[in-house]
Amino acid sequence: MSRAQNAPFKLLVIDDNVETLRFVQDALGTDQLEILPASDPETGLKLFFQHRPLIVLADLLMPKISGMEVLETIVAADAAAEVILITAHYSSESAVEAIQKGANDYLIKPLDLEKLRSRIGAIQADALRRKRTAQLDRQLLDVYEFEGMIGRSPLMLEVFAKLRRVSPHFKTVLVTGSTGTGKELVARALHRLSPVSAGPFAVINCSALVDTLLESELFGYVKGAFTGALRDKVGVFEYANGGTVFLDEIGELSMPAQAKLLRVLQNHEVRRVGSPTPRTVNVRVIAATNRDLKTQISRGAFREDLYYRLSMVEIALPSLADRKEDLPLLQRFLVSKFAAQYGKKIHGITRRAQARLARHSWPGNVREIENVIGNACMMVEGNVIDINDLPEPLARQADPPVETENGMLTLEQVQQRHVLRVLQLVGGNKLRAAEVLGIGRGTLYEMLNRMKKGGVTSIDRDAQQLKELPVQHDTA
Repeated sequence: MSRAQNAPFKLLVIDDNVETLRFVQDALGTDQLEILPASDPETGLKLFFQHRPLIVLADLLMPKISGMEVLETIVAADAAAEVILITAHYSSESAVEAIQKGANDYLIKPLDLEKLRSRIGAIQADALRRKRTAQLDRQLLDVYEFEGMIGRSPLMLEVFAKLRRVSPHFKTVLVTGSTGTGKELVARALHRLSPVSAGPFAVINCSALVDTLLESELFGYVKGAFTGALRDKVGVFEYANGGTVFLDEIGELSMPAQAKLLRVLQNHEVRRVGSPTPRTVNVRVIAATNRDLKTQISRGAFREDLYYRLSMVEIALPSLADRKEDLPLLQRFLVSKFAAQYGKKIHGITRRAQARLARHSWPGNVREIENVIGNACMMVEGNVIDINDLPEPLARQADPPVETENGMLTLEQVQQRHVLRVLQLVGGNKLRAAEVLGIGRGTLYEMLNRMKKGGVTSIDRDAQQLKELPVQHDTA
């Protein structure tokens, strides 16, 4: 969906009541808002696919095609469209169903002119805000992208600062962190920023090789050293002489291999298998592990002297669950990356999908979100990623139930519960919550103030939730 920068927003109104069509045209038609009237749902859907309006106002009860069916069709075709259902026959069940299916709002006939203008104005303002936010995110990516890594959380900014300080001087570095946190990216960044960046960068996965092959891979061998050694072979340390060796999964090394590695670090010499002659090497060594090496030391599975030799500098990478404030920028970065890779014009992710991603615990860390966004970009048919475009486990993930003691919710209560859930998921960070919800921070503050005063609902449980929210300062 492409809207010219200065073109007016379009509002499609679908209602079999001619008076409603005339009312909306007279009340809302301006230079900034073009009204597209349709007196039946078939015509309305044709206009929608022809003009792709930002806002759709649809009557709930119409012949042949109901407003709920119109909602489902539009949301499936363009998740960025904002659909408001209107009806003279209100029920809280249909209101909840509409919101769950992607409606922006649910209004009662006869339409309140001021409320309608306020709601449409808010949607237009949100659309402009999202556009400005997208532009800002693109600028922030330039600021918060560091050697292929994205982060503006305090934890990641500290990692970036440490990499800058360490890279000119290190001889050995130990990088720790859970699987998928980006340990190899850190290793490559250290190498690129070091004085030996022009030299080789050699990678070896210590868990992928058995002991009999590991020594040959690390140190090489001479012709005739064993059956099948038909020629001399250069090991990783010799190959990377004048550069950097990255030993991934160092915690998987056997004790004999650890002893040989320790000698290389101490003496800066390697001995090829089958050769009596040592060879001097000058390499920087970066080791990485997702294991707790101190625990392995206590169990006798890792040499203490090797640990202290490797961990002269230790860089610990946080899990994605500990830096969820980085999610918006990561998502923007990955959408741009995969949109370019697949040749698609994908503008972003809907608020519903962002909320679903924010609730996920991300056990696979950055590698997992890269797979999720990459899959979504491959599968999406429109230009905005919605919940149904996410991989099946995430798409099917049930949202927490929302219901009062008598099983009935007003639309405002649904909204209130959702705001509270998002705030809890982001640790009380109101700026982050406003980004996920797609609203301004001022709007969020107003909503919270109304909740605290009891002006929206009298549900005591919600009020208690609000009081128990963790305190976290907003960060720009």
